[in-house]
Amino acid sequence: MSSTDTEAPEADAVDASADEAVEALVARLRITLGDALVESDADGGLVWVRVQRDAWADLANCLSHREGFGFFNFLSAIDWMPSPFGREMDSAVDNVLNAVEPGEPAATETGAAGGDTRFQLLARVNDVSTGRSVIAKADLPEDDLRAPSWVPTYPGADWHEREAWEMFGIDFDGHPGLRHLYLPGEFEGHPLRKDYPLLARRVKPWPGLVDVELMPEPGEGGDGKGGAS
Repeated sequence: MSSTDTEAPEADAVDASADEAVEALVARLRITLGDALVESDADGGLVWVRVQRDAWADLANCLSHREGFGFFNFLSAIDWMPSPFGREMDSAVDNVLNAVEPGEPAATETGAAGGDTRFQLLARVNDVSTGRSVIAKADLPEDDLRAPSWVPTYPGADWHEREAWEMFGIDFDGHPGLRHLYLPGEFEGHPLRKDYPLLARRVKPWPGLVDVELMPEPGEGGDGKGGAS
């Protein structure tokens, strides 16, 4: 029997053990959170868990204090709405090179563990002892963009929640002090929302055709295969 033959069963056993660990983790979370755990998905050591907004802080507490996910990685948000501006925010050269034919807009895909709302919270935590990671998701109603803060459980979420508040307009109940990170205090709007117009690009597309030289077509003398000899 070759070494490859002996290694394959061992690899299968490791994969099976990892799958069992993921299933056990999700089962424990479901016991703790009940129906508030909406959906889950997994790929190796990476697990996605989507919960109801009211269980957002409960999920953080469970992951940190019961499941050993002590390393906070990031927290952010996403606006799944297709841009109402179409491609006018693209650079001019992109519109020339990758012109899109008119048609029905593609259906919105919200990734692993799904999603039912335009705005969604995302956060990732790690268990450094095992290499496992959990990506947490929570749907936010568009008319009430708020969620419980993760700062009491993961202090590192402080600046991340301030950024989500500033850029998406999401309030975090229990945060010690939501205030601007990047924008002046009198700034109006939330630049990472899809319906926020990038005025600078509307006035002057960037980078624009003047900054990009298109590659010559075959036979024009630019690729060494054509042109005058």
